[in-house]
Amino acid sequence: MTRFLANHRISLMQKRLSQLSSIAAAVLLACVPAMAHHGSGISYDTGHAWTTWGTVTEFNYLNPHPSMSFDRVDRNGKVEHWVTELFANPSNLARLGWTKKRSVDALKPGTRVKIYIATARVGGFGGVILMMENEKGEIIVSERTKVNAVDLDGVPGGYQPSGDDKLPGHGAAPEDKE
Repeated sequence: MTRFLANHRISLMQKRLSQLSSIAAAVLLACVPAMAHHGSGISYDTGHAWTTWGTVTEFNYLNPHPSMSFDRVDRNGKVEHWVTELFANPSNLARLGWTKKRSVDALKPGTRVKIYIATARVGGFGGVILMMENEKGEIIVSERTKVNAVDLDGVPGGYQPSGDDKLPGHGAAPEDKE
């Protein structure tokens, strides 16, 4: 009987250890996305914000940031297809009243919006949306109320980084130093 009780206790301890290990693993895995999250200033050229009018083609209210695709037409009549993420996250948007339903309703495909955007540092038709306005000039699905930006509506490609810009927090490259 004593041997049975000893084996039973060991079995219970192994079960608890297994449960604790599973919980610890789950906690660690939950932290990985937070550690992997990028800084907007690193991924996007937020120092060169610009504005344009675009037509929403798709909007997704997701974590860690909503995503939106839109089309814009340059002055030559060429349509550019942009893929972006919003600077704001769903938690902050919801606190400001921009719930999932309200945001999705405001950004249905075909909706025309004024977009305040920072292009991806790699260039191309991708970026982060800093703020948006509807055609009435009302700020929508945004946490910011003011963004200093240059109007580049109709300019082909909008603002495209030159590649010479230094990343935030980085000084001159070693070859640039005297």
